[in-house]
Amino acid sequence: FCPLFSILDKTELKRSRVPGVMVTQYVEELPPGSTTPDFIRKPIALTIQEGKLAYFKAVVSGYPVPDVSWARNKGDISNSTKYVSRFDEKNEEYILEIPNVDSDQADTYKCFAINPFGKAVCTAALNVIEGREFMKVAKRKEKQWKEGEIDPRFWEVLLSAPKKDYERICQEFGVTDFRWMLRKLNQKKKEREAEQSKKIHSLKQIEVKTDGTAEFELDMKLKDLNSKILLFKDGEMLDYGDGTNEATKHNMQKFGETYLFSIRDVSPEDAGIYQVDVEEVNMFSTSLVLPDVEFNTTLKDTKVIEGRDAVFECALSDPVPQITWCANDISVEHGKKYNITVSEDKHVHKLAVKNCTEEDKGVYTAIAGLRSSQGTLNVEGKFASGKDDEKFTYSMPVSKTLDFQASPKFIVPLKRHAAPPGYECYMSCAVTGNPTPHITWYHNNVSLNTNPNYYITNVCGVCSLLILRVGPKDMGEYKVVAESPLGYDECSTKLIVKGMSSILILINLFWLKF
Repeated sequence: FCPLFSILDKTELKRSRVPGVMVTQYVEELPPGSTTPDFIRKPIALTIQEGKLAYFKAVVSGYPVPDVSWARNKGDISNSTKYVSRFDEKNEEYILEIPNVDSDQADTYKCFAINPFGKAVCTAALNVIEGREFMKVAKRKEKQWKEGEIDPRFWEVLLSAPKKDYERICQEFGVTDFRWMLRKLNQKKKEREAEQSKKIHSLKQIEVKTDGTAEFELDMKLKDLNSKILLFKDGEMLDYGDGTNEATKHNMQKFGETYLFSIRDVSPEDAGIYQVDVEEVNMFSTSLVLPDVEFNTTLKDTKVIEGRDAVFECALSDPVPQITWCANDISVEHGKKYNITVSEDKHVHKLAVKNCTEEDKGVYTAIAGLRSSQGTLNVEGKFASGKDDEKFTYSMPVSKTLDFQASPKFIVPLKRHAAPPGYECYMSCAVTGNPTPHITWYHNNVSLNTNPNYYITNVCGVCSLLILRVGPKDMGEYKVVAESPLGYDECSTKLIVKGMSSILILINLFWLKF
């Protein structure tokens, strides 16, 4: 028994960065470069209808690379027709698939990650619902999220994200109960602010650069100047330099109270969750996403007259919800000066520069993943001639040719609408312009021109949209954009669906706000 007790004496439990994961280390001291297994993302509990495909996903870390296996509490998973275990190399995910799931497979499933120096274990429950009971349970489930069932990266990303990205982040992580999310998020923000107040005086949102590097900038006034600042990627601590050595991948530079963390020569391997800690308190977390896409259509050089709008457009090989736009190497956002839109299929992205001036001249860049496309904007003055020529023009009668060209302008805007569920809703507006402008309808900034659920017409400048049967999903902001080589104009309105429950109204108001 001595050898057995000797091994047991050396094992120790380690704390995982992911809640609900148990990590056991087999040796007292790890060899240089070696680590015990851990979960970067653990499988989440699942409630599914009988006969559907159920699957668990896990992402693990550790060196040597751990072996991953699956098991269940009551029974085995050796039947290859009922259980399929595989590895997704592209996303580095270990997956357990259960096709045509039945009630006998409802159980607690375990995922093991093992290497010579340790073991990591986590569990996830599978609930199987029969027949019509599924919809009742699914609705009740949305109101009963447990924190342990949510990917821990969800909160790390959400706490540092702008409000306009809340909906996209919730969709990526499968969170549908927005009221629960907002309540928990406010609670977590208060908890983090309380912890941060012990270490710093102020904290500023990050800014990501797009010149081949990625930068995370924080304004921190440390109360204790000796506090240790740590940088993590996907839960693993990174070594960083001070920016003086060009060969160093990760760097931190301090400018007064500003701390600049940078990643040189960004590559696909740099994608992941980044986190800055002061001692043991998390100051900032964000995700670096690098989609693998190509530009099918690149940006073109544009020339406009001062005071008019300029439009840049590109098309991608694969759908991307959002790309980065830059004006003279400075990132820009949707607002009063810039209008950023994306087509319904997420392939075509547009940037409109409103009311162009001399200050808007320069190079504009669209960045998707590790690829970019550039186009220049040239703004011409309203009067090309000098003062002497202008005086001469006023003093001499000159013949003029009629020019009927005009930039797009809405002469009858959209009106606010409120319609009961199941009824028709008709919206219309009128626009002028020569040449005839191209008209695009948007619902919550998503193009509707190719959506068969909406009947859209444009006759003699009268633009109309018909919704045959109004539903909760139709609630939101509707916008009409008119574009021509001479300029750009838009008008918008909101559609309210009458008789909606308070929960549906809350969700749709959340979409409109963020």
